Amino acid sequence: MVSTEGRDDHGQGSSALPLGFALAEFRIEGVIGEGGFGIVYLARDTQLDRLVAVKEYMPGALAGRQADLHVTAKSARDHSTFELGRRSFINEARLLAQFDHPSLVKVLRFWEDRGTAYMVMPYYKGSTLKEALREAQAPPDEAWLRNLWLPILEAMSHLHAHQCFHRDIAPDNILLLPSGAPLLIDFGAARQVIGNATQALTVILKQGFAPIEQYA
Repeated sequence: MVSTEGRDDHGQGSSALPLGFALAEFRIEGVIGEGGFGIVYLARDTQLDRLVAVKEYMPGALAGRQADLHVTAKSARDHSTFELGRRSFINEARLLAQFDHPSLVKVLRFWEDRGTAYMVMPYYKGSTLKEALREAQAPPDEAWLRNLWLPILEAMSHLHAHQCFHRDIAPDNILLLPSGAPLLIDFGAARQVIGNATQALTVILKQGFAPIEQYA
């Protein structure tokens, strides 16, 4: 979100915006990640001359990009679910913009345009906890785990105090910054709402990491 190093190729079949495209004052320089519910771009803030991450709401199973680069629902049947997810995406951005915690991703601004919505975040370099564990030569020790989880637990307490719940805390949603500090990313509010609205999309539950009440 805020993710690992960006890549410059879109990949075959990608629905990402083209390189060099201007979104407000942000110019797209690459694609950081592309999933079933959104695309995260590496972009340059042309006013402040800094790199940022721009997340676009793009649920691939429900919507497509038109020739004029607008995003529209694929069918009338999908329209209400697409709009429900878009509103949830904006609500997530508005909520995150209120938080100021070192272990929570920051939202600098958000807006709606071209039939969809966008949020801008700092560009965080690092690797996910999932990647770090996969590359580790030995299991982490207690000190390492404490340094990782205490800030995350503090961030969760901060969220819960505001009646906000992440619902998708897992190794691939924890970014380890170059300093070693953890950052909780990808709140996935739009994905949660869409998943509740239709059975045709990916199940929200993340096996092995979801709280027990979600298995019901």
